[in-house]
Amino acid sequence: MKTKSEIRTWRKKRIRKKIRGDALRPRLSVFKSATHIYAQIIDDDAHHTLVAVSSLSGEIVKGERGDKTDVAKKVGTLVAQKCAENKIEKVVFDRNGFVFHGRIRALAEAARQAGLKF
Repeated sequence: MKTKSEIRTWRKKRIRKKIRGDALRPRLSVFKSATHIYAQIIDDDAHHTLVAVSSLSGEIVKGERGDKTDVAKKVGTLVAQKCAENKIEKVVFDRNGFVFHGRIRALAEAARQAGLKF
């Protein structure tokens, strides 16, 4: 029997074959652990992280925390704001093998509402 992590790894490889970030449309990669959520904007051609935000970021830690979905929404909004500061308008969304619901979906929808285009 396959474990959850093995299944996620297969799903991640299948997704990453099709998704690639470049200078015009960098990749928005999302990772979630049991307690935190992380988002990075990555230029795969230059092998460079342009923007990184997580639930451990100072802007999010200072405010009221709420539940994990609320924190994911705050991370999505913050990543969209930092992209706007760096003049990044369009990204390719990489859910990193996670199923698109719950915290992953909340982060994506908050980023879209804050002006980031997928």
